[in-house]
Amino acid sequence: MKLLLDTHILIWLVAGSEKLNKTARYAIEDENNSLYFSIASLWEVTIKISLGKLELGMSLEQIMTNFILPSGLKILPIHLSHLSVLKDLPFYHRDPFDRMLISQAISESLTLISEDEVFSEYAVKTLW
Repeated sequence: MKLLLDTHILIWLVAGSEKLNKTARYAIEDENNSLYFSIASLWEVTIKISLGKLELGMSLEQIMTNFILPSGLKILPIHLSHLSVLKDLPFYHRDPFDRMLISQAISESLTLISEDEVFSEYAVKTLW
């Protein structure tokens, strides 16, 4: 299965949070699954850190070097096909970063791991 991690999922993984439920944790730990993380999420994290709304205890560079790269997470760039889906996406969700994740998941046939219940309003596979 190809899984796209929502921004808060990666933050929880990096922080070692217990908020991640068993279903999501098992899917992430299953070596048969491919894990993706959107560049849009890295953008969101960067903005939140610069605004003082998020403190991770390590720099973005350290997260990349010590967590993302060794974990095998693949960074998903934003492609024109994602923007094509995004332009027609209904506005059930107003957060631009979440809307991009939904668009990427739909476009790439990825299952989106998130606790965000609004995602279920879209034609996107979710796991939580």
